Amino acid sequence: MNTFSKIKEDFLNVKRNDPALHSTFELFFNYPGLWAIFFYRIANALYRRGLRFIPRFISAIGQFLTTVDIHPAATIGERVFIDHAVGVVIGETAIIGNDVLIYQQVTLGGVSLSHGKRHPTVEDNVVIGAGAKVLGNITIGKGSKIGANSVVVKNVPPYSTAVGIPARIISYKTEDGNKLRHDMLPDVNKEIFHYLIKRIAVLEETLKTGDIKVMEKEDHELTEVYATFIKSM
Repeated sequence: MNTFSKIKEDFLNVKRNDPALHSTFELFFNYPGLWAIFFYRIANALYRRGLRFIPRFISAIGQFLTTVDIHPAATIGERVFIDHAVGVVIGETAIIGNDVLIYQQVTLGGVSLSHGKRHPTVEDNVVIGAGAKVLGNITIGKGSKIGANSVVVKNVPPYSTAVGIPARIISYKTEDGNKLRHDMLPDVNKEIFHYLIKRIAVLEETLKTGDIKVMEKEDHELTEVYATFIKSM
């Protein structure tokens, strides 16, 4: 698919999928993420032809108008949408697959100044929540979800959800089996604290009553809960 076909598909993708869009006219004024991708497509096409200054200049114009910083050397697939767009940064060696949804304040950044691949690879159908930071030469597997404000510094397997700082991988399915709902994400730290508090309560009760059998029963149940929790990480 050539550059202009990709640009056309970017616009059609928003028209097909964004419930907030009520008219084609809105595309030209209310979608900075769409225009950020537009400027990127032009700059990237020139960059791949060996030019350097002009693509960076086009990127600078795009950044000024949209507040989205995309290096022209980055690789971005088809139907990628940056929703709300403000403050998104995509580094030079980042690779983004097809049908990826990125929310505002997301960074696909590096963790070193070394040459070579130093930015993330995001595979197809990934959703990256608002404020998430995905750092280093890591891979976010196909169909995965990154929770809002998470900091991801390790690989995320396909069809997983990563949440927290640093992000932890959890086995989690949403009600619709597809789209990430941030209001339903589990609180990892809260779960482990609840486990520890319950375990202490069992020990205290055992010290008071001296009933070892009750402790063994409760302890066995808590151990199973803990094992299930750790397995999901």
